[in-house]
Amino acid sequence: MIKILYSLVRLKCFLLALFLLQQLVWAQRKGTYHIRTIAFYNVENLFDTTNDSLIFDDERTPKGSYRWTEKRYRKKITHISKVLSEIGFQMTKTSPDVIGLCEVENRKVVEDLINHAYLKESKYGILHEDSPDERGIDVALLYKEAAFLPISFQSRRLVLIDEAGYRDYTRDQLVVEGLLDEEKLYFIVNHWPSRSGGELRSRPNRIAAARLNKRIMDSIRRLDANAKIICMGDLNDDPESASVKKVLKTRENLNYGDSLSLFNPMEKLYRKGLGTLAYRDKWNLFDQFVLTPNLLSGERNQFVFWKAAIFAPAYLIRREGRYKGYPFRTYVGTTYQGGYADHFPVYFYFIRQMKYNDSLESGNTNSP
Repeated sequence: MIKILYSLVRLKCFLLALFLLQQLVWAQRKGTYHIRTIAFYNVENLFDTTNDSLIFDDERTPKGSYRWTEKRYRKKITHISKVLSEIGFQMTKTSPDVIGLCEVENRKVVEDLINHAYLKESKYGILHEDSPDERGIDVALLYKEAAFLPISFQSRRLVLIDEAGYRDYTRDQLVVEGLLDEEKLYFIVNHWPSRSGGELRSRPNRIAAARLNKRIMDSIRRLDANAKIICMGDLNDDPESASVKKVLKTRENLNYGDSLSLFNPMEKLYRKGLGTLAYRDKWNLFDQFVLTPNLLSGERNQFVFWKAAIFAPAYLIRREGRYKGYPFRTYVGTTYQGGYADHFPVYFYFIRQMKYNDSLESGNTNSP
């Protein structure tokens, strides 16, 4: 009898020890996931109000057809900075660590964005180059100075020739090398040629943009076979378009050992019928991320892709009228709407598992 009682006591002690051990492990694991948010947003013609004689921005001035006044400009800055401050906030309780932008006129408008009260405390740095685009719109990269350290950046020019043999000026592709929490990454920010004139007629321009993008990635990987590259932007094509599937060779799912293809997390969302912009009651998902396969797995102290999403809270959606359910944009034609942009932003989370002691010294920790 005594032996039985003794055995029961030992069993209870063992179970209690096991329970305490599990609680300790849980406590150590909780909060040991370091999460970084990467975002992209087409901000729909973010122009200042000053006429620049070197670009075709006359219509987007106070006297132009859009009646683009200082009041409307400041409202747009407030709107866009608010959106950027909230992307990924539900998970990380802070704004994104790296943000790609397109349709910004110049560095000044980007500075106005990051100096707004919604973003100022995040202390963003700016990487931007003026591109030869005829309308004067560029791409840019914002980064939290506490999270990302740029090493180098450059603009890569896309040279297009139209049917008449003249140069068709478009946006550059911004290539950035840097350290995200001491881990080297490359970002390529894109805004590929539009579908103006029709999808079929304009398709060769986006094929050319995709080929330039592929050459950039290939050149980076020739110098560093293990380079981790994130391509982001408004591609003006869907995940299943030829420029993305055939030129970049993207996949929704990668097989083990497939180092030739690229991962496109937006393809899964597209198959579900989701999109970032709407035209004639059809949704497109032009805003995409494309990642090298080595960002899907890694060691404990390395960032890996977790999940991607479209940021579309209720206030970004038109609530009534002909365009009900569409993104609540700034203009429809030349008619002022007072909204945000004609695209929804997109984002994804990088996640890195860390040791307990390391997590106490880091920001953006959470348990997914």
